[in-house]
Amino acid sequence: MKKILRSAVALLAAAGVAAGCMSVAGNQETAGNQETATPESGETSAREDAPGGDGGQERASRETEEAGEKESSGGEIRETDTLMQGGQGEEGIKNEALKVDGLMNIESAVEAVYPDMASYPDEEEYFDKKTGEFDSDRFSEAYNAWWSDKQARRNLPEGCADSLTPFFKSSIRQFLTEKTDGEDENRIYSPINVYMALSMLAETTDGDSRHQILSLLRAGSLDELRLQAGRIWNASYSQDGAVTSLLANSLWLDQDIAFKEEILESLAKHYYASSYWGQMGTEELDEQLQNWLNQQTGGLLKQQASGLHMADDTLVALASTIYFRAKWSNEFLKSSTEEGVFHGPEGDITCEFMGQSGTDTYYWGEKFGAVSKSFQESGSMWLILPDEGVTPEEVLMGDEVMELFLGRRDGKNQKRLIVNLSMPKFDVVSNIDLKEGLSRLGVADVFDGSKADFTPLAQETEGVFLSQASHAARVMVDEEGCIAAAYTVMAAAGGAMPPEEQMDFILDRPFIFVITSDSGLPLFAGIVKQP
Repeated sequence: MKKILRSAVALLAAAGVAAGCMSVAGNQETAGNQETATPESGETSAREDAPGGDGGQERASRETEEAGEKESSGGEIRETDTLMQGGQGEEGIKNEALKVDGLMNIESAVEAVYPDMASYPDEEEYFDKKTGEFDSDRFSEAYNAWWSDKQARRNLPEGCADSLTPFFKSSIRQFLTEKTDGEDENRIYSPINVYMALSMLAETTDGDSRHQILSLLRAGSLDELRLQAGRIWNASYSQDGAVTSLLANSLWLDQDIAFKEEILESLAKHYYASSYWGQMGTEELDEQLQNWLNQQTGGLLKQQASGLHMADDTLVALASTIYFRAKWSNEFLKSSTEEGVFHGPEGDITCEFMGQSGTDTYYWGEKFGAVSKSFQESGSMWLILPDEGVTPEEVLMGDEVMELFLGRRDGKNQKRLIVNLSMPKFDVVSNIDLKEGLSRLGVADVFDGSKADFTPLAQETEGVFLSQASHAARVMVDEEGCIAAAYTVMAAAGGAMPPEEQMDFILDRPFIFVITSDSGLPLFAGIVKQP
């Protein structure tokens, strides 16, 4: 076995949401031919780096889980026939070659198998080709099966969301309001993505290192965390032909280290995390990791992923991604889009504003006003506008706005009226170094080689520490809907009551958005300062 003098662990989290300019709902996506909006033109194009591509988990080979197993994440583990030997002749983990872009230097140790889910029925399949008659009974049967499966997955047990609220509040505040060199830049953060990445990190640590993570995630034990993470995964994951919300996890291992097989199997079972190994510090491994991230996030974060590099002293990299894609329930008319002025912190910006009027619920609180725009068969996007002279960061420091988008509304300070909504089309991206923020949130020991405890990973882990914790996210919004992606890699209206009949809600200055799943979980949160 390689003698570990001082080795590093990397934590990588990526999240992406893409919007509009594409057909999102109603068609099952296929690997290698996904319609995606290009950032340069906003037009659709076929991408070979779509989520679920050949380099990611083999989703086509999913095996159906029993209904009772869906409560825990319970992924199955696919092992190979041959045993690969670890360094110095010590027994390693079962492996098979992973072939991505023709390279054979990366091998698969353990591959998680995703569960099946009912598909949204395609109406065209229920028309008789000869008579043209629609088989409503058969369609209703298929629709009810899809709806029942969807409801079973998205309904969180009573009290589950409440236990997650402290993490959502503290982490959103930390990563969206912390002072940085680029204070006037857009900020995007995926609470769900970072939660899953930290959950995997907890599995690979022990002692105080694990305790600090469990404390932040509000889990009393590792078993409780596994149950909670499984519920979040099931409530957030969807690839049923109606909504695309994909979560993926993986480990990238140093080929010279004999890792403990039980930890890899546990991560595959509870977090659907596949494990790959290769030579750290090489272009081949970096390229395969970048390819995996791009495939799981639809290529939305290709520029950010291209800068990732695993040093040769890296022991393992944990990667977690989320990709979300949905259409508005009520799309904006492109004919109503017109140029307008957005008053950014660095000056006025001319951009395209989408407009829509209709009866809606307007919410208000101290220093802000808000509306919620829903997605087809999915969650919604909260649009939160601070009062004139109030920054988004100030609003996020208050509990009132957090209670609003986390679903803890009391029915007060809301009113049904005609809302004349005007919002800019935007494509925003950000990179966040999680190290300082996590330390402030109480997760500090993993970054210190003299304190970090990574003993669940391998026999010799003295001096191993978390060397990088990177989070990249991107959100794109236009007339048709929203696309978003993120990865984590650890290597005019204000707070006053609105008018009686109608009001203008114009997002022409820095504002907050929050994308929630249909179960109410915050998938993405961000501040737009430069659309």
